[in-house]
Amino acid sequence: MSTTDAGVPAITLTEAELDRYVTHAPTRGLLTGPGLPARTDLLTFSPLRTHGLRTLGDATDGPFRLAEELRGRLVIGELLNPAGMERESILLDGRTGELTTAYLLEPGETRPFAPSLDTLLRFAAVTEELAGLRGRFASLAGHYGPRTVTEASRRLLALFAEGTDGRVPAYWKAAALIRPLALVAGPGTASGLTLDVPARLLDQEFGHGRVTRHEEVDLPATLTHEPTRRFLRETGLPEAAVVFHADTDGPLRTLTEFTTGEPCDDRSGRPAPSADALPAHSDHLIRLGHLVEDNSLVVDGRTGAVLTYSAPDATLHALNTDVSTLAFTLWLLHHERTIDEHLSRELTTDAYDQLAAAMIQTLASVDPTAAAPATEWHYWTELFQDEAGGVL
Repeated sequence: MSTTDAGVPAITLTEAELDRYVTHAPTRGLLTGPGLPARTDLLTFSPLRTHGLRTLGDATDGPFRLAEELRGRLVIGELLNPAGMERESILLDGRTGELTTAYLLEPGETRPFAPSLDTLLRFAAVTEELAGLRGRFASLAGHYGPRTVTEASRRLLALFAEGTDGRVPAYWKAAALIRPLALVAGPGTASGLTLDVPARLLDQEFGHGRVTRHEEVDLPATLTHEPTRRFLRETGLPEAAVVFHADTDGPLRTLTEFTTGEPCDDRSGRPAPSADALPAHSDHLIRLGHLVEDNSLVVDGRTGAVLTYSAPDATLHALNTDVSTLAFTLWLLHHERTIDEHLSRELTTDAYDQLAAAMIQTLASVDPTAAAPATEWHYWTELFQDEAGGVL
């Protein structure tokens, strides 16, 4: 095996290394010629460097109750899932050149991935073109909104269909349906926030009259972050969005006012924490509403940062960078359910983990707060991965 560092590092193998395992001529030609990139934005072939070619049977310490046709599959790479998620392995059929994926802890449950290595590398490349708005997506650069999302998704699905006879594997279907959603709002040049959320985007998604906008007199004096004040007046937040319910029964209150003015938290019946247990800056934390599981959603009136506050634990956790990325997250959650009911149902039943990874990666692409390290608890990333909860 050898590697080169001309631009993108490549992993190549010798004819002798392949002889025992790979008889598919085009696959042999690729692996002994141009080779494989060690890493792309979506996947890595670095296990080949670490372990060399190995069968699924060897990688899982023997047969592991594997069907005969699976034992000889070659473990050549991994999907680069978000931090904290288990990595799914990429398997190569040395006779046909076809690619599947599986978790090594459940090697018998494989899923289609690509008909060939050439196709797989093309899929990864065009997905990266979308992320960088270059190549076949260059004409979309500088354009944002629902129409741009629809066009980007259409192009990506068409490119994937070219290599699969129209039978796009679930992983790439999730990429085509979810990743373009990051283009619904552009960088915040006018708003002073992370994103410039298009006017009436939330009304179009959640319905006219179901988006809460606050009058100036309804905003606490300690909300001094002007871009946030303007967003809450002019753009607003949905009244209800899957797991979020906005406070709509009067002026917004600080966390101190909300806590000391209520006998208990939202629904549990447990006593509310005393004012002494609140964060030291609770007068500057404005409650916008609540999430499920007894979490208040608050915005720091000085910085615009959005956080969750757990009354039972009296703890604060980062949620979103600001109200613009909060609005995007709520839109993303709602829109995922309405993109295409048939396709979305296919993903939630057959590839929930791959759909969750695409959602987390899409959110992280527009909101750095959502890209929390694996060691930190983060509400949205935990929620997306909760298949039993069925939020997606």
